[in-house]
Amino acid sequence: MIYVKDLKKEFKKTIKEPGLKGSIKALFKPDKEIIKAVDGISFSVEKGEMLGFIGPNGAGKSTVIKMLTGILTPTSGICRINGQIPQENRKKYVKEIGVVFGQRTQLWWDLALRETYAVLKEIYEVPDDMYKKRMTFLNEVLELDSFITSPVRTLSLGQRMRADIAASLLHSPKVLFLDEPTIGLDVVVKDNIRNAIKKINEEDGTTVILTTHDLSDIELLCERIVMIDKGKKVFDGEISELKHNFGQMRTLRFELQKAADIDLLDYQKKFSATQDDIEIESDGALISVRFNSDAVSVEDMLSYTLSQVHVKDINVTDADIEDIIRRIYRREVSV
Repeated sequence: MIYVKDLKKEFKKTIKEPGLKGSIKALFKPDKEIIKAVDGISFSVEKGEMLGFIGPNGAGKSTVIKMLTGILTPTSGICRINGQIPQENRKKYVKEIGVVFGQRTQLWWDLALRETYAVLKEIYEVPDDMYKKRMTFLNEVLELDSFITSPVRTLSLGQRMRADIAASLLHSPKVLFLDEPTIGLDVVVKDNIRNAIKKINEEDGTTVILTTHDLSDIELLCERIVMIDKGKKVFDGEISELKHNFGQMRTLRFELQKAADIDLLDYQKKFSATQDDIEIESDGALISVRFNSDAVSVEDMLSYTLSQVHVKDINVTDADIEDIIRRIYRREVSV
């Protein structure tokens, strides 16, 4: 469905020296610097798959998405979606994709939502019978009925996001690009959006590429992620693989009966461990010990702690995906 091979995108940046002389030089003989926004990324996505596409700010995520949707032309490399090159035959291509940007809208601000959909129907040349069937399905999944007659400008953020997702799916696209679809939404609305995306994927077989900083979206919707940083791919695999390979950091949390007993614990000395292997945080009697289970076993951590101090409560939790990805970006683990 989606095939990307050695995709690159470079931008030229003008280097301006300070002062009037620098301004004149930049005008007539400017110095140029090549910025590699995307540097040789390759991946593929199967039909009906939901892929999490993640990276820190400035990693090149948006540039990749803009090339996949045909907004930008690659400097080099191959980008093919459903057998088509996005930058060629744009009119035909855009009928096969849907795009939702969390901070932008494709809806007409002063039109009632129903009228907006009617305009999009004509733009995408959706037949009447297919449009009625599609609207019935989208009303059911996204619960649009309660505000479909309201002007777009009167909608809440959650309502507008549902309306935008519906607009992107009106023409039954084969691929849906979602960029921060739950940004700024409360917990309940986020769950509704996620459930809708999951149902659309299951019932329509729509291929979804999801970019987000909310890793809960990734964990709940995707089995596989592609992670990029500084324009390069740093991980491509299943979330379960990521946790298995890089989830050795665990957290031991407990509450002391006496807060002063913290002085009885010296994990670094006991296990001859470095600060990278064991980190301790305390908030009164509440203690949190983050440790590398490859260096110190869970059994040894529990045994030592319980032998040294009296605790009211104690538990051990595995590393979550957010912690693992943060460590990868900080180069604490290699992929």
